[in-house]
Amino acid sequence: MNLRLSRRAFCLSTAFLSALIFAPDFSPAAHAADAIKLGVVAPMSGPNARYGGFAMRGAELAAKQINEGGGIDGQQIEISNADSQGTPVEGVSATRRLIDQNGVDYIIGDISSSVTLAMQPVVEEAGVLLLNAASSNPKITYEAGVGGFKWTFRNYPTDENRALIVAKYAVEERGLNKFAVLSVDSDYGRSAIEFTKKYLPDLKGEIVSEDYYKEGEVDFRSVLAKIRDNGAQAIIYYGLVDTTPILGRQMMELGLAGKIPLMGNGEFNAASVIASAPQALEGAIEAAAWLPSWDSPKSKAFVEAYKAEYDEEPNNHAYVHWEAVHLLGQAVREAGENDREKVRDALAKIKYDSAMGEITFDDHNQARLPMILLEIKDGKPVIKGAYHAEIDYPEN
Repeated sequence: MNLRLSRRAFCLSTAFLSALIFAPDFSPAAHAADAIKLGVVAPMSGPNARYGGFAMRGAELAAKQINEGGGIDGQQIEISNADSQGTPVEGVSATRRLIDQNGVDYIIGDISSSVTLAMQPVVEEAGVLLLNAASSNPKITYEAGVGGFKWTFRNYPTDENRALIVAKYAVEERGLNKFAVLSVDSDYGRSAIEFTKKYLPDLKGEIVSEDYYKEGEVDFRSVLAKIRDNGAQAIIYYGLVDTTPILGRQMMELGLAGKIPLMGNGEFNAASVIASAPQALEGAIEAAAWLPSWDSPKSKAFVEAYKAEYDEEPNNHAYVHWEAVHLLGQAVREAGENDREKVRDALAKIKYDSAMGEITFDDHNQARLPMILLEIKDGKPVIKGAYHAEIDYPEN
């Protein structure tokens, strides 16, 4: 069969094809190309999934606020998330998926320090900026910036920050200088004590006994009896939240409550923990990255917006991921374009007004930012102020 095409039909067909070829592309792929592609690596399943959920909601709220405000120079933030399951192997796989399949230029993650440490060489090889918002192991930024990994930044205080701030406050503000250690037997618990011991000599403090407990252990009476009799003025405790009430009740049994306070980190400020052993928690000293009760206009605005969006009170993970997205957004603005290297350089030089105060980065790409110091007074957490601590980095 022969087909004949009239001149008029040919012209119309040509015009139609031209319109298809040169028309603006409104497809999702074209929209994505114009977007700022941000990946979030967090535990969305497994034992830490609750924290990953808070992290994602905080990040998504920040992206929504930025996008509804016109984006960044007209570009919208597009978030992709990948489940680390809280393990290094899955965290590396999640990071590779975001880079290879989603084509992200920036990643925020992970909550777990072991996952973040495993992610660092992956983003370094790919030239993708990693902004950590919740991991506290100092090694992450010991090895970043001038320490080696140029593409890793952290906007979160380290275990070393916390240990130094708590010890300094205990010695200088409370007049305590003899300490007993009772900490969880893990990388976290032992590292926190090592950091405390690093700075105690300069503070004229000393450790009179040092004990560690295994996860799941529930009887601390023999250790507490030793502490009661060895002249310790406070117990340095970096432990599991579930263990704190058990320890507190046994301190009450052995007559330590109200005499030898706890200091360190064990969610002493949680209402349920205080209620479980109020006399033992009285006078406890703790440092936190952020609290919903922190009294600054930006913090209050975040809490209000988060509650309105999700009908729940935000926790620390929600806040730090919300703040990280806004921080990254400002770096993109200051870079002048969505270019990885320019954004990295802008972040290194940034002065960012956070809910906790001004943030800058040191030469290890570690944010200089304060921690909230609080004491338990009359059964309630009382904020004593925001305290800074400059890290003494080891020589390479």
